Amino acid sequence: MSVNSIARVIGSLVAIVAIMALYFLDRSQFPSWINLWWAIGIAGVIAIIMFIITPYITVMPYHWMRNTSASDLLAAVIGLIVGLIISVLLGIPLSQLPANLGRILPGVGAIVFSFLGVTIAIQRKNDIAHLFQTGIIPRRAREREREREEERNKERERVNVSPLQPVTQILLDTSAIIDGRIADISQTGFISGALVVPRFVLNELQHIADSADTMRRNRGRRGLEMLNRLQKDATVPIEITDADVEGITEVDSKLVKLAQTLHCPIITNDFNLNRVAELQGVKVLNINELANAVKPVLLPGEDVVIKIMQDGKELGQGVGYLDDGTMIVVEGGRQYMGATIEVSVTRVLQTVAGRMIFAHPKQQGGVSSIPSIQPPQSSTTKPK
Repeated sequence: MSVNSIARVIGSLVAIVAIMALYFLDRSQFPSWINLWWAIGIAGVIAIIMFIITPYITVMPYHWMRNTSASDLLAAVIGLIVGLIISVLLGIPLSQLPANLGRILPGVGAIVFSFLGVTIAIQRKNDIAHLFQTGIIPRRAREREREREEERNKERERVNVSPLQPVTQILLDTSAIIDGRIADISQTGFISGALVVPRFVLNELQHIADSADTMRRNRGRRGLEMLNRLQKDATVPIEITDADVEGITEVDSKLVKLAQTLHCPIITNDFNLNRVAELQGVKVLNINELANAVKPVLLPGEDVVIKIMQDGKELGQGVGYLDDGTMIVVEGGRQYMGATIEVSVTRVLQTVAGRMIFAHPKQQGGVSSIPSIQPPQSSTTKPK
C-alpha cells in the first residue's frame, strides 16, 4: 500500500471522527434541523474531500521540503510570512462583510495569499537575494559571483546531459564483415561508437552463407562468425537494427540512404560503394585504405630481407612479399627463387590496389650480402 493511499485513509478517518465528535460533544454548534443522519452525511462528504486532498497537503509538501534546497526553503518561509501578513491586512475589511461572507472570505484569502507568496518567492528567489545584497556587496563582487554561478550551472548541465548524448553509430557493410579485419580493429580501440548492422545486410550475409557455391558459402559463414565474435567483444558494442529504406531494393543503395538519414559513416571494402557514397556526401571508412596507411614506409636506398616467392612479369624478375602483404618486385631476383635474400629498395609506387615496391639484390663483389645464400649452380658441366 502506497504512502499516498495511507494518507488518504487517515485523512478520511480523521474527518469522520472530528465531525462526529463535534456533533456529540458540542451539538449546539450545529443548526437545530441537523439530526444524526445529517451529521453522518456531512461527515461522509468531508471524508471524500479529505480522501482527495490529503496527499496534496501532507505527503507532497513533505517530499518537497525533504528534496528541495535550503535556499528554496528560506524563500518559501519568507513568501509564506509575506502572504499571511497580506491576508491579515485584507481580512480586517473582509470580516466586516455581512452574513457568512465575513467568516469565509478571510480564511480563503489566507490560503490564496499564502500559496501565492510561497510560489512567487521560490520562483523569484534570485531577485530577492539580489535585493538583500544591494548596498552590501560591491557590484564587481556580485558580477563575479553571478559568473561563477553560471559556470557551475553550465557544468551541472554538462554532467547531466553527457550521459544522455547518443553514441556515434557506424554502419557495417557486408564486405567489411566478410573481410574479418574489423574484429581485430575493434579490439585495438580505434573505433569509437557503436557498430550498426542493418537487418537487410544481415539477410544478404545469410543468403551468401546459404549459397550453392562453396566459395560464397564459406565467405558467408566467415562473415557470420565475425559477427558472433564482434557481439562477444565488449570493446565496441554492435547493434542489429530493423531500420529499412522503402522503395529501394539494392543493398548498397539502401546502406547509403540509411547513412544519410542517420548521419553516420559506413565501413566497407567495396570500391564501388566507396565512390558512390562519397559522391552523395556520406563519409566512408575503408579498411583497405586503413591497411595501406599503416604499412611500414620504405624509402629508396633502404634494405630489407625477403623471400623470393614467384616470377615477375618481366624477364628475370622475382617477386616477394612483406609480412603485411606488400609486394616487392626484385630486378634479377628470379635466380634466387625460393631463397631469402637482402634487397635494396630502388623506387616505391602507390597504386589503386596498394603500394608496390621495386628493388634489386644487394650484392658485394658479385656475391649476395647474405653469406649463407648462394645463387643456384648451372646444370651444364664444364668440359674437360
